[in-house]
Amino acid sequence: MTGSSAAFGDLPLRRWILDLGATALLVLTALVGFWPTFAGPSFLPAAIGGILIGLAIAVITTWRRWGILIIAGLTIAAYFVFGGAFALPQTSILGFIPTIETLQKLALGTVTAWKQMLTTVAPVAAADGHLVVPFLLALVVTTVTASLALRLSQVAWALIPAGVLLMLVIALGTPEPAFPLVQGLVFAVVSMSWLALRQLWAPQNTAISVSEVDPSRAAHMRTRRLLAGVAVLAIAGGAGVATSAVANPAQPRHVFRDVIIPPFDIRDYPSPLQAFRKNVRDEADQTLFTVQGLPKGARVRTAVMDQFDGMVYNVTDGGPTSSSAFSPLRSNMSPDAEGVPVTLNVEIGAYRGVWMPTAGELSEIRFSGDDAEQLRRGTYVNTETGTAVSTTKLTKGDEYTVDAVMPNVPDDEQLAEVPFGKVSMPKPSNVPEELTALAAETIAGAETPIERVRALENFLSKEGFFSHGLEGEVISRAGHTAERISTLVGGEQMIGDDEQYAVAMALLAGQVDIPARVVMGYYPDEDKAGEATFAATGDNVHAWVEVNFEGLGWMAFNPTPPEDQVPNDQNTKPRVDPKPQVLQPPPPPQEPVDLPPTLPDDREAEDESLNLAGIIGAILVIGGISLGVIALLASPFIVIGAWKAAKRRSRRAAARTADRISGGWDELTDRAVDYGARIPPGGTRIEEAAVVASSLTVPQVTALAERADADVFGPAEPSPEDVESFWHEVDDIVGGLGKEAGFWKRLQARLSVRSLLGGTAISNGFQNLKDAAAVRVRREPGTIKNSTTPPSPESETS
Repeated sequence: MTGSSAAFGDLPLRRWILDLGATALLVLTALVGFWPTFAGPSFLPAAIGGILIGLAIAVITTWRRWGILIIAGLTIAAYFVFGGAFALPQTSILGFIPTIETLQKLALGTVTAWKQMLTTVAPVAAADGHLVVPFLLALVVTTVTASLALRLSQVAWALIPAGVLLMLVIALGTPEPAFPLVQGLVFAVVSMSWLALRQLWAPQNTAISVSEVDPSRAAHMRTRRLLAGVAVLAIAGGAGVATSAVANPAQPRHVFRDVIIPPFDIRDYPSPLQAFRKNVRDEADQTLFTVQGLPKGARVRTAVMDQFDGMVYNVTDGGPTSSSAFSPLRSNMSPDAEGVPVTLNVEIGAYRGVWMPTAGELSEIRFSGDDAEQLRRGTYVNTETGTAVSTTKLTKGDEYTVDAVMPNVPDDEQLAEVPFGKVSMPKPSNVPEELTALAAETIAGAETPIERVRALENFLSKEGFFSHGLEGEVISRAGHTAERISTLVGGEQMIGDDEQYAVAMALLAGQVDIPARVVMGYYPDEDKAGEATFAATGDNVHAWVEVNFEGLGWMAFNPTPPEDQVPNDQNTKPRVDPKPQVLQPPPPPQEPVDLPPTLPDDREAEDESLNLAGIIGAILVIGGISLGVIALLASPFIVIGAWKAAKRRSRRAAARTADRISGGWDELTDRAVDYGARIPPGGTRIEEAAVVASSLTVPQVTALAERADADVFGPAEPSPEDVESFWHEVDDIVGGLGKEAGFWKRLQARLSVRSLLGGTAISNGFQNLKDAAAVRVRREPGTIKNSTTPPSPESETS
């Protein structure tokens, strides 16, 4: 085809424009899903660059009729040549000339870029090298999609890699979708339009409209098809929009990032409750942080703990809803929270630590200042407990804004008939034995769940006495070990502060199946509650208990006696060195050597096993992704070889021996096409043999073609020995083609798809019709039995 209606070969210009344009639109639509991952369009230059380069490779290789090996080589070369400009400009000279560092990172990025992007807290930064992923995906998928579209008559095959890309981008992205409605609608419309136009422009449809229908009739038929396609697209689009409004998922989608990113192990840090007395003693007059916008009655929490091991109250490793289940910071963390929305501005003063002051059910945390980006990347949130942790310790001057929802607090009348929540709580260990009987005795007269909780709370707050054990106060040892809690409840007078009373109530509640946990945080005194700014000091640190009620969540309770509720027999004698008051008493004579080391060692072994399991899991997932990518890239080679082998087996195993002879000739012409012979469709075997003999210099194929015609069109079916002999000659000729060609030419021929999807397919179809007609002629009575020439097309038609 020549003139303005053709381009680069036998394909019409409109076909090139349609296939390349549809490929670019589908790939770009799929890659738009990376928008939340990069928090904007910073990835688009890399994606568009990969698309343009992939289209160029597909055009050149199709025009030059190059095979899959050259396509793969050009794709790899383009990745390294242009990867510096589009994916790693920060490592390139002048932003586009690759350096040794650029080539090294591009080579490693094919394996490690996936892990780096999935294990980095989203949104990721383009400057960190994460653009390798969208550039590589755009380049490879565009090259494959466009090459399949330009080379195949069925465009449905080209939609497969584009659809895989769409799913892969979703899996590699974030739980928050980018533009799901627009993406789905555009992808569907472009795909259906592409299929419809390719079907409309198919050669057989054009032939029918020209040969069997007059031009005006053909134009009318094309118009009707076009309008029908537009109507289908409009209906599908409207149905998609209407359905999306109803079927919008309430829960965030699950992606690879949820599996790959190892959960933040807060158990690497000590329980903050261990430093409670230190906060009270050393930070009483220091402004630790300030909070603006804290509502009256609200509390600032820093940590939530629900597991006791006899030594310390800590967070538990109990799955996705436990107190240690921290995940990377994200937006809209509590979409279903009910209550009063508030915005808190927090500024850090003398406060130091990883536990971040927050309040309410967290929705979003935004950092400001010089360290904002570093803090954002290192912050993890537990939405079940409403706590946040920054692996980069907070320092003076750090500022952040917390968007949260303050839940409504019901009174006892509203809780009168509400049962306890069915939540999974860790089983405490090494709990003092006397607490079981004490808890049962304390709630003996309570009838409802709230009455049981109040009974435990009142027992401690009304019968106990308050003391931090500081200078000038009654002796009160720090800590909350099993021995300390046993001393608290078993002594003549209960003396302690928030640390001991909160732990005691939580342990007592656990003995009677009340779901309870310990919370540490800050809140102002009653006379300062509701002020615009809350300046937290060590004097404002508290610990309290939360109990879960079904349908209402966790409610706060205060088992600590009032600070003015002190023992009658006060020992106010000043101490020279108050530090011994906060140390643990010496353990019993039989236990000092063995007990303390064993618990840390057991916990360390547990942590090591958990870390090992996490590492193995991450390696398996990353390895699986890498193997999947390798399998995807190698799949064309495997499919091509299997396809050719299946066709060869079916030809040799045909029911009729004449069909086996025909199949042998088809096998020969297929291999000749793979080696570069251009056999026109519709020719006879003699004509095909002439083309093969002239283009590949194998004159013996002419005699083989005559033998095939004699066997197929002869008076009798060829014998099995004739079939085996014929196929032996075919294999000898095909083997000779491989010996004459070099290694790369031979490998290219084995991986060529011309014989599978084009090549001799049409020619073989015509030849099969002739063979079938010859069989009819041979078997009908009155025909010439000894003719060895094929019937003419005219006789077949008649």
